[in-house]
Amino acid sequence: MTQHTLSNAQERDRQDKLASYRGEFYIPANTIYMDGNSLGLLSKRAERTLLDLLASWKTLGIDGWTEGEHPWFYLSEQVGEKMAPLVGGKKGEVIATGSTTTNLHQLVSTFYKPDGNKTKILADELNFPSDIYALKSQLRLKGYDPDTHLIRIKSPDGRYLLEDDIIEAMTDDVALIVLPAVLYRSGQVLDMEKLTKAANERNIPIGFDLCHSIGAVGHSLHDWGTDFAFWCTYKHLNGGPGSVGGLFVHEKHFGKAPGLAGWFGSKKESQFDMDHMMDPASDAGAYQIGTPHVLSLAPVIGSLDMFEEVGISAIREKSLELTGYMLELIEQELPESGFTIGNPVDGIRGGHLLLEHEEAARICKALKEDGVIPDFRAPNGIRLAPVALYNTFEDVWHTVQKLKVIMDEKRYEKFENKRGVVA
Repeated sequence: MTQHTLSNAQERDRQDKLASYRGEFYIPANTIYMDGNSLGLLSKRAERTLLDLLASWKTLGIDGWTEGEHPWFYLSEQVGEKMAPLVGGKKGEVIATGSTTTNLHQLVSTFYKPDGNKTKILADELNFPSDIYALKSQLRLKGYDPDTHLIRIKSPDGRYLLEDDIIEAMTDDVALIVLPAVLYRSGQVLDMEKLTKAANERNIPIGFDLCHSIGAVGHSLHDWGTDFAFWCTYKHLNGGPGSVGGLFVHEKHFGKAPGLAGWFGSKKESQFDMDHMMDPASDAGAYQIGTPHVLSLAPVIGSLDMFEEVGISAIREKSLELTGYMLELIEQELPESGFTIGNPVDGIRGGHLLLEHEEAARICKALKEDGVIPDFRAPNGIRLAPVALYNTFEDVWHTVQKLKVIMDEKRYEKFENKRGVVA
């Protein structure tokens, strides 16, 4: 293996075609930000579009719904169209609306249609808890016991899932499948195309949670035939805390009545007719429920401009280079520090790494004290996400060097091995 040095990292940064985009972001002073898989940093473009939309309210008042550069009435559709290339969706298949869990509730209420013996929902034991909470509540609403009707695929090692295990569980009693595209702890990328093909062959609707993949990994949802997907925009898409999420519904389902109907799911031209008989939009717009959260959508517009310029393929390429470089540095600098690599080391990893250590919570606190912002996940995980648009190879170099000093000098021992309220 090549011996990596600081000068080597700096040379890679000089050759980086995306290097100029770092200047687009506000990097916290005296820090190396490695938590973009939880909350991406603010960009100057996102700040500008937020201020632009705020100014439209200030200067136009209620006329901002139909006037200005970004009329609010059409904002969800506009942002959805900008997001569509990131998930491989066609125009009209993507809408910016709601939050991750709200959108999941909407989609499950639409696609979960228990019939006869076909009553169960297939998920997995490694998924983010919010998704499981939503699935359990949807089962209860239909009168089913989650203990018997929510099937959760077991992981062989607590880190990864096997696609063949998932396919084997696609039995005749399964009415719906909901899975993560990228596992939030280990960063494993599931083979969505393979899983969708198997589900389609068995006539089982399948959807994916893209929270940890959108903006870091490419997708081809339309071409794969995926039925639906949902995601947040505050991680790799850098939309800001609480920014509006998104959902995808394949065009083969256009005209399907939304499970949770709301005013903004109406056709634009008839919405203000105020008729008590809903006339739903003919595309994914039908799955909106309430008024667009304009000021929480605004930063996403500016952020997506950069994704349009760069393209997801270039972002994915650099992301894999950054995480691969970090893996090599960890192997070089920390061979005896007790870390276990908890993520795939090949190209099936997403945009973050998982280091497992029994002192993980304390190590995270020591890293923060030394200017590196990591992310702790119970019980023993340190997630590090070098983000393609604003992190550098030199960032990765210094992160690993700081971690080496923390471990060699046991600086973590002065901290309690317990997570904070927000990990």
